[in-house]
Amino acid sequence: MRILWVKVGNLWPPNTGGRLRSFHTIAELSRRNHVTLLTTHGRNENPGDLAAELPDCEEVVSLPYEAPKQGSLGFAGALARSWLSPFPVDMWKWRIPAVKSAAERLIAEKKIDVCVADFLLAAANVPLDGPVPMVFFSHNVEHMIWKRLCEIETRWWRRAPLEIEWRKMRRYESRACARAHLTVAVSDADRAILAARAPGAVVRSIPTGVDVSYFTPNGYHEAPAALVFTGSMDWYPNEDAILYFIERILPKVRREMPGVALSVVGRNPTPRLLAAAGAAGVRVTGTVNDIRPYVAEAAVYIVPLRIGGGTRLKIFEALAMGKAVVSTSVGAEGLPLVPGEHFLQADAALDFAGAVVALLRDPERRKILGASGRKLVEERYSWRRAAREFESRCREVMTHAG
Repeated sequence: MRILWVKVGNLWPPNTGGRLRSFHTIAELSRRNHVTLLTTHGRNENPGDLAAELPDCEEVVSLPYEAPKQGSLGFAGALARSWLSPFPVDMWKWRIPAVKSAAERLIAEKKIDVCVADFLLAAANVPLDGPVPMVFFSHNVEHMIWKRLCEIETRWWRRAPLEIEWRKMRRYESRACARAHLTVAVSDADRAILAARAPGAVVRSIPTGVDVSYFTPNGYHEAPAALVFTGSMDWYPNEDAILYFIERILPKVRREMPGVALSVVGRNPTPRLLAAAGAAGVRVTGTVNDIRPYVAEAAVYIVPLRIGGGTRLKIFEALAMGKAVVSTSVGAEGLPLVPGEHFLQADAALDFAGAVVALLRDPERRKILGASGRKLVEERYSWRRAAREFESRCREVMTHAG
């Protein structure tokens, strides 16, 4: 099978959930298929690094592009065009004519069998009505992220534009699902939402994966009063989660256990987060080469997300390392986990704090939860299995289109 995979935004290093899922899926597909990757890179990124990490890819084509940042003239232009159109501003920021032209050329030259639009942003840069079957790989229900952001926003002057934006995103997302030959979601919950918004669209789900040989219990000494959170801190849902935890949950935990420490591990923490963390005595690492030592030393892994879509790879990584996890329902959304068996679920601040304290005081309970989570991901959720299911979906749509 000849696959053209289109992803705007670089894939290396794989330091976000989306990059990890895409990278491992492409790596596995390339071992059995002819895969051409079309992507973009920023001024400080070397496209050769990605090509070197995907040696089985037939070709890696990376074009230079950086989306305009908020506050720039480019962003103002994208926002103005967005307000005068039915399209959300994120789509305007990532409409890249050079990528679309390259996709059309590669489809013609390489006699592509299936083209994959990786994330909704890529859907604006592929010929959805072109000559080959198009697969839209939906890592998140994007409009739900914007809707949840709107719901927790208390400032009316920000809430009003967010209300418009999430509704635009919902329309655009539904249209992409309807036009693609197949939409691949990363959970049954996401599949149901996308299918309901695009009647007649073909929407299937595949499991989330994790590298169970990389993330494994490694014998590090566990600090009995240490918490950890990992994730890209320049992604707003992660920042919101940690600010919420620091402001609303951590004080309640420390009233019960004054010595509790929290480490926040992930790239590009914002000044707002750094200020809040400094005031609360929370360690913020910024970018690290390896998150495993930080996860290993923690007694409890926390996922206090209030905004999000798709599935959180961070939970599978923590479970693969045998860690006890406390998560909100949003944080664990879409994952095949049983609350009380694989992790503890709590949404209200008081309940979340209570779950954390209970686990910190009960090493045996932590051990049982961690072992149960490790067993689940080890037996059922390797990247190889997830990629094979994705490949099977692509073959089905190719056959039906033919």
